Amino acid sequence: MTFFKNLMKDNEGATAIEYGLIAALIAVAAISAMSGLGNQLSNTFGKVSSDMASV
Repeated sequence: MTFFKNLMKDNEGATAIEYGLIAALIAVAAISAMSGLGNQLSNTFGKVSSDMASV
């Protein structure tokens, strides 16, 4: 029973979990930003390609 009481009082893992959640949030933001940038870049290159083909 004392094992469970000590486990409930232990806060060392909480910091690691918080850092993990922050890293996951940053990763999600970076992936969504890069996805939007990739689509925009693809559209730009497509427009340049079609403009060059029509010249």
